[in-house]
Amino acid sequence: MADHPVDEKLPALKMATTGLQHVAAMYAGVVAPPLIVGAAIGLSAGELTFLTGACLFTAGLATFLQTLGIWKIGARLPFVNGVTFAGVAPMTAIVAATDDPSDALPVIFGAVIVAGLLGFLAAPVFCKAIRFFPPVVTGTVITLIGISLLPVAFGWAQGASATAADYGSATNLGLAGITLLIVLLLRRFTRGFVKQIAVLLGLVAGTVIAVPFGATDFAPVADAALVGFPTPFHFGAPQFQIAAIVSMCVVMIVSMTESTADMLALGEIVDRPADEKTIAAGLRADTLGSALSPVFNGFMCSAFAQNIGLVAMTRIRSRFVVAAGGGFLVLMGLCPVAASLIAVVPRPVLGGAGVVLFGSVAASGIQTLVRAGLDKDNNVLVVAVSLAVGIVPIAAPEFYHAFPENAKIILDSGISTGCLAAVLLNLVFNHIGRGREDQDVTHPMEAAEDIAGPGRAAATR
Repeated sequence: MADHPVDEKLPALKMATTGLQHVAAMYAGVVAPPLIVGAAIGLSAGELTFLTGACLFTAGLATFLQTLGIWKIGARLPFVNGVTFAGVAPMTAIVAATDDPSDALPVIFGAVIVAGLLGFLAAPVFCKAIRFFPPVVTGTVITLIGISLLPVAFGWAQGASATAADYGSATNLGLAGITLLIVLLLRRFTRGFVKQIAVLLGLVAGTVIAVPFGATDFAPVADAALVGFPTPFHFGAPQFQIAAIVSMCVVMIVSMTESTADMLALGEIVDRPADEKTIAAGLRADTLGSALSPVFNGFMCSAFAQNIGLVAMTRIRSRFVVAAGGGFLVLMGLCPVAASLIAVVPRPVLGGAGVVLFGSVAASGIQTLVRAGLDKDNNVLVVAVSLAVGIVPIAAPEFYHAFPENAKIILDSGISTGCLAAVLLNLVFNHIGRGREDQDVTHPMEAAEDIAGPGRAAATR
């Protein structure tokens, strides 16, 4: 029997290029949290580079755990793991609450270690939530993942910094548009391998085109060292403070919720539905990766939804391709010069490619919803309200401004709130009082016996 596409081992060159494409898709998401937190602490340029490299290194290790797996750890799906952005706000809050800035990172690392270990122990219980994720729920969540990521692409398209003079300029938007056009043309008019690495080729072409406009900065390559290892506990031994631990445990719950949704989404895309056992193994990889990450000066790790879009678009479903991407991440963490090559890609170019990647995730969610039975009023209500709840943080970012900071960690994640809303509404409308005859009536003027089905129609006679 032939291997499932998820377990397929591709030729070396194809494995390397497609793996590098995954790295290109998620690089900005990995380096953004350490840059933000490091800037809040006031780290020097050298220390900031070290912290960023450490996060790349630990993202690679976490990706190995997830894709290759050991024992009952790892979903063994084409799943990229990296620094979760959900932890940025609470980590900067920890920095602000720490009297000595030099203690901020040890406090953060201690909290992440505890949260990761507790999450690892809770994984077998948390995974049982799979029965609450039928297609009407998973389709809604997958759609929200794509919609929630699109603003990231739009932000990249405008430029690297909102305070920059050229932010949102015609040049930046033009570069994003050209990159998007190149990717679309490659997808439309090429075949085979070239078509599958269209995003990577688009990023390369966009970067080259950006050179005459002065949008490509090669300084990171010139300033980077050739070799560097993330020395364990470089910033000091971990410190354990209750408030910081509670804060990061909340982030871990959010992260596990999103990872569960991501695994269900990816399982649908690669035609290997994620069952309870797979989700438990995947959550163990997430949480163990998070617990180990601070040892090498990294932050909490979680699944990267943007790479799900890459799998959906390229249809390359091999987990070994993503493992190759994890290898590149490890090498980048050990070789700052290699990491800096990806940093050369201008943000507008990343934004143009991101539109395709993240839009593909939303499209996959819509495909799942088509199979969810939207001819039923109950399911329409579940989807409608859940999408609305999930889009609130995008459409009205300050909507929850009056809530406590810990509550905002959850409320400001449209994926988490939308997922919770979908699960609860599905329980209320499709499980509680399930025997009611009017549940399947779609139109008020339609006779119940016309849609009840043979078994139910016979019963009514």
